[in-house]
Amino acid sequence: MVAKRSDQRNVLGGPLKMCSLEPITGFTRSGSCEGHEEDFGCHAVCAQMTEEFLHFSRAAGNDLSTPRPEYHFPGLKPGDRWCVCAARWEEARLAGKAPLVVLESTHESALEHVKLADLRKHALDVAG
Repeated sequence: MVAKRSDQRNVLGGPLKMCSLEPITGFTRSGSCEGHEEDFGCHAVCAQMTEEFLHFSRAAGNDLSTPRPEYHFPGLKPGDRWCVCAARWEEARLAGKAPLVVLESTHESALEHVKLADLRKHALDVAG
């Protein structure tokens, strides 16, 4: 069973905050990077897109820039916030291409794939 968003925690231990409603993100398109038992990709990191990360992701086989209307996916541009796979964010970090993250909107399950210290080094928000 999946916890309600109000019960879900961020990487700082507080309540999980919204990541983005425009474009609407999240595994369930709730706007939140909430944990979900069917999300095997762990889309838990609320990241602010950069051109560098979008190119990195495309080269790694996940084109986040091209709109896919059949999946209600608008295509992302630099500045958009999106719930990205924690493992992909870690790959980007190791390659020196990780985007900034919103810690209060990054689900605690991301910590199964990335270290809090690394997320803090890429924090966009002052809570980090």
